[in-house]
Amino acid sequence: MSTTRKHTALPKAQILIEALPWLVRHNGKTVVIKFGGNAMIDEDLKAAFAQDVVFLHHAGLKPVVVHGGGPQISAALDKHGIVSEFKAGLRVTTEDAMDVVRMVLAGQVQRELVGLLNEHGPLAVGLTGEDAHTITATKHQPEIDGELVDIGRVGEITAIDTGAIEALLADGRIPVVSSIARSQDDGHVYNVNADTAAAALAAALGAETLMVLTDVEGLYEDWPNSDEVISRLTASELERLLPDLSSGMVPKMEGCLNAVRGGVTTARVIDGRVQHSILLEIFTDEGIGTMVVPDEKPEGPGEQGES
Repeated sequence: MSTTRKHTALPKAQILIEALPWLVRHNGKTVVIKFGGNAMIDEDLKAAFAQDVVFLHHAGLKPVVVHGGGPQISAALDKHGIVSEFKAGLRVTTEDAMDVVRMVLAGQVQRELVGLLNEHGPLAVGLTGEDAHTITATKHQPEIDGELVDIGRVGEITAIDTGAIEALLADGRIPVVSSIARSQDDGHVYNVNADTAAAALAAALGAETLMVLTDVEGLYEDWPNSDEVISRLTASELERLLPDLSSGMVPKMEGCLNAVRGGVTTARVIDGRVQHSILLEIFTDEGIGTMVVPDEKPEGPGEQGES
């Protein structure tokens, strides 16, 4: 082998070897990935996301993808002449708007993602929370200024049935779940926050990891005064920070908190604007983003590397 070939081959081998302990650790484990933000819109990031998820599958992990579709829903509502209104950070969802939400999530965003994954083989199967009672919800009424406010068909998750997802995973498939829920009490469907849905599914599946893609590098130490990212924190540390977080980060970080409190080993918020951020997070010593761990987890050797 020529010297040049040795020099190009060696770094590749070192990268693969660095991944080995993480491959061993995560083999056979379920990982729930919340797909969102810029990664949903940018074509190159979408393609890289699909490659990452397929890589996890072939590396022996069991990825489950959960998605919302904020920008796509807003564009479709606009096209239908329905005004987008938000209260307490949640989209007010009228009956007419719910029809559009369902159409966009299940008929557009999910289909595109399933298509990207299936360019690599007959892997992805799309479903919504309505299918096989996967996600059940009841009406959510947020409290604003001490009063409960009606925001329409926005749901609060009351139950998760993982049967269909587990059957797909056992069959070697990649489930892609749209964040729509069946109603517990009135025969309708609900729009549910995708961060919340991903966290609830991760806990119910006993997932090893919840990964939430965002448009920021992670949770900042002292935003906006500093752009230093907190690389690791415990559930209790996160709980103390929650009241001061920006509204966009609250459902993501609450989801991470609920996931680890619900038995998920680690929950991570990662920068979806970085190509292959999922692989960097799971298979490298450095990791990127912010990792949340349960309080009782002892600090073992190389713990930081888990991120």
